[in-house]
Amino acid sequence: MADNRLVPDTLLLEERAGFALNAMIGFADTEFGGIPFFAGNLMEKPAFLTHGDWDYGSSHGRLVDAMCLARHMSGLEDGRDVEEQYRKNLLSFFKEDGLSYRQRNPHFNWEPNANMIDQRAVILALTTWYMATGDAKAKEAADKHVAALKRIAVKERDVWYYPASEYKEGGWPSANGVQLRLAPDPAAFCGRLIMPLLKYHEVTGNPDAYELCEFFSALIVHRSGVFLPDGSFNDSLAYRSGHFHTRIGTLDALARFAIFTGDASITHFVKKSYDWALTKCTSFGWTPGDLREQAYEHETCSLVDLISCGIALARSGYTEYWSVVERFLRNHLVESQLLNLDWVEQSGDTSRDIPGEVSYYMAAKRARGAFAGYSAPNDFCCNVNFGRGHTNDLQMCCIGSGTRGLFMGWSNTVTERNGTVSVNFLLSRGSRWLDVNSHLPHEGRVELDIRQDVPRLLVRIPDWAGYAKVKIERHRDGETEVQTGTQPSIWVKQRYLSLGEARSGERIVIAFPLHHSVTTETAIHQQFEAHWRGDTVYRIVPEGAEHPLYNHRRMHDKAPLREYGYRRPERELVW
Repeated sequence: MADNRLVPDTLLLEERAGFALNAMIGFADTEFGGIPFFAGNLMEKPAFLTHGDWDYGSSHGRLVDAMCLARHMSGLEDGRDVEEQYRKNLLSFFKEDGLSYRQRNPHFNWEPNANMIDQRAVILALTTWYMATGDAKAKEAADKHVAALKRIAVKERDVWYYPASEYKEGGWPSANGVQLRLAPDPAAFCGRLIMPLLKYHEVTGNPDAYELCEFFSALIVHRSGVFLPDGSFNDSLAYRSGHFHTRIGTLDALARFAIFTGDASITHFVKKSYDWALTKCTSFGWTPGDLREQAYEHETCSLVDLISCGIALARSGYTEYWSVVERFLRNHLVESQLLNLDWVEQSGDTSRDIPGEVSYYMAAKRARGAFAGYSAPNDFCCNVNFGRGHTNDLQMCCIGSGTRGLFMGWSNTVTERNGTVSVNFLLSRGSRWLDVNSHLPHEGRVELDIRQDVPRLLVRIPDWAGYAKVKIERHRDGETEVQTGTQPSIWVKQRYLSLGEARSGERIVIAFPLHHSVTTETAIHQQFEAHWRGDTVYRIVPEGAEHPLYNHRRMHDKAPLREYGYRRPERELVW
């Protein structure tokens, strides 16, 4: 239930999910069976949307997953007919063998195949669909799909793998590939599958899903060579030049599997590589595409993997990653979302459209809420002289991933375990336990309105806030109690205030001084100067040339207020 009242006019991830829903609806090609466009070019005049070979299992899987999450966060019902068409399309791509196949396109000579990258998006979608609705169709398809993934895996003594990127109806393209144990790009084809398969096992108890996770994890950690002994990514051509999205996505999957199994050795393996990956990214969340040809092309997908993996490590006890992830959420994730379209030229008619290939019609309006496909650290469009130059500005995979990134931040802002409620991110949101009203980045002030009795309350305070000047005011039963960060035994887990029991109706106000800083950020041999207010970047030098990021942000001494009602779902989706 939402109850409108005055709250700080600061970042609301649930509101951003509503904007993302607009793009996911707008990308449907109604002249081509509701198949979504994959890419968008906004620098062209006029801008246009195009189809691609990822249109099928990959795009539909991302969309079904993301639309479920966006609706859970926002409560919006827009585009239900479009979502239902996406679900119908997704199920139609399955063949009798249980795998999802790419379809023929009338304009391009694409060969039908069960692409192994697509299969990850498919089981992701079916899992979220089933979690959100309990729809028996989703579970039936998922069970059959998991059985197929197990059946086609090449099984050795201690590892399983896929020997090619595509499976054909008649089997793997080459028996010799199986015999030679080629296992191309194990991270892309096996490692990333662990994450949705593990969640499907958690939700349904499916034993095949767990077995796949177990043997794929062994492949990545012990046999694959994807990650080198120092934690770095193998940048050989055979390993996709150290492709960041698939590598960090694999680390996220392994971190989750380590939590589920209690295997600390896998957590250590993940942390080593994650820390190495952070040295290649900016502290506000820009990531390389890979370590070679696509190095200058940041994918929103990679950033969302960083967010998800950081959360998994924080849940494992490495609480320092909560602050790393909050910087990513506040900065490059939301800056990568397309809200201002004044700079995009669009066509108001369909005369140049080709169904199944390209559309110019109202491309900007349809794309509002989308996430950047490839962005520069300071610009929504990547148009550098290096690498591949300018390619796509939007990609469907990044729209789906960006929405999932919003969900991961929103769903982990307030968590509960064994009676302890933790506020991990200082972002505004409502929950059944308490509401968080964040005045950051304008003021170092967070207000907690307690909605039900909480046996033990923890609140994470940013490292830069220190402890000596942290002040806590507790208002309840007409009385005010004041505490400070200097009181003994008030800090736990290095960075959490331990506030003890909190009672329904209580208001807790936490205040601390803001930290202002300037950092020099390196992004593949390019240097940028980032100006920070707390964990928020509000200026980058040099400024972007096409659609500059960050420099539009306005800071105030007092946070503006707005009327808003927080979304508090009766049942939380847990990913």
